[in-house]
Amino acid sequence: MTRYINTVHRLLGSSAQISELLAGFLNQTPRRHLIDLCSGSGGPMPEVLSILQNQYGYPDLKLTLTDLYPDQDAAHKINDGPDPSIEYRIEPTDARSPTGDTLGIFTLICSFHHMAPAHASAILSNAALNKYPILIYEISDNSFPKWLWWIAIPFNILTVLLLTPMVRPLTFTQLLFTYLIPILPLVIAWDGAVSNARTYTLKDLDILLSSIDSMGYRWQKNTISGPGGRKLYLLGSPV
Repeated sequence: MTRYINTVHRLLGSSAQISELLAGFLNQTPRRHLIDLCSGSGGPMPEVLSILQNQYGYPDLKLTLTDLYPDQDAAHKINDGPDPSIEYRIEPTDARSPTGDTLGIFTLICSFHHMAPAHASAILSNAALNKYPILIYEISDNSFPKWLWWIAIPFNILTVLLLTPMVRPLTFTQLLFTYLIPILPLVIAWDGAVSNARTYTLKDLDILLSSIDSMGYRWQKNTISGPGGRKLYLLGSPV
């Protein structure tokens, strides 16, 4: 599933959009450490790091991937890889209180919708309290009526069947559970519908931010148009 999701990110141009948003931070701060929360198997952030280093001119930029339940296979592959500017922390990191890292720029890429309102509020409050920059990015803005997401499930299943040959690395297991025993199309289609339905809207973000003490801190939220529709982002930064 995570390999398929990474493929979808590539097709939707997520890395380019995230890089452009983060470049705005990097132009205004000496911070040169990206700390990705809820990283799973890595998502688009390794590619974002490469874009920012090579296209935006930040060769000294570093990336740390973290998760409450770290993907140990992905962590060992990344940590044993040739790029010293990227690491995957093998110890659990709670996105609500990532203590000890407040000199970095934090990111949550397509993971904020997993947070219940109390947890989401805690993440935002902690960023404002500790005055560190944070970027939240979702590949949906949840602007359509929820019933449309459930109607889209058959379309999502077809999409999985069409896009799976583009997955890299493409393994026998991926093919087996996509075409011969079609578990992945059903699970990915369901996950996509639920994730879209759970994504916080711009109005939801207003409600979350209304209860946060943002003295000396500012928030910027909006949507970005691109392949696959509108994406949503929330930027937080110290004044």
